[in-house]
Amino acid sequence: MFKKIILLSLFTLVSLSASDLLKEKCKKNDATACYNVALPLISGDNSKVQEMLEEGMDYMQKACRLGENKGCDAIGDRYYKDANFGIARKYLTDSCNRGIKSACEAVGTIYRDGHDVKADDVLSREFYEKACALKSGDACYNVAIIYRGGFGVPKNRLKEKEFYKKGCDVGLKAGCMRFTELDNEDKGIETGLWATIKNFFK
Repeated sequence: MFKKIILLSLFTLVSLSASDLLKEKCKKNDATACYNVALPLISGDNSKVQEMLEEGMDYMQKACRLGENKGCDAIGDRYYKDANFGIARKYLTDSCNRGIKSACEAVGTIYRDGHDVKADDVLSREFYEKACALKSGDACYNVAIIYRGGFGVPKNRLKEKEFYKKGCDVGLKAGCMRFTELDNEDKGIETGLWATIKNFFK
């Protein structure tokens, strides 16, 4: 038991010294060190403690200012999770332009639902399409729904099917199911409950 206590104490001291070392490097404008100090403070249980979260966001802001793109991505994600959509949108848009799938999807949702911005179906679709191209099945499905309902675009069944298929291709089961339903309809194959009932009586 005594050995365990000693080992735990040593581990804590090493962890503290590593954190202090990173903070010193951050003071000298080491962007990666700032990011590594910030990340554990703004994620997990630590993020639920306001003082830790604020400290972490300060370090993350510095990492971002110093050119650590991962820091900018993390800021956008954190603001989005905290429903600070107006601030999040700027960071997330930049992240999306760098090819971050989740950021593109989040901006699409911000414009779709009008979070701290006027709802815009066209911009929503553009960001969802970017996320879809980056293999977000949910984003592909959302684009299909946009074409199905004619939200900011003319209704287009072919485009709807195309995006269900894209969602399916990246592993979204709902995309596969919806594509199959539409494809069967187009081929004159009856599906669903009514088809099952009719087949039962054949």
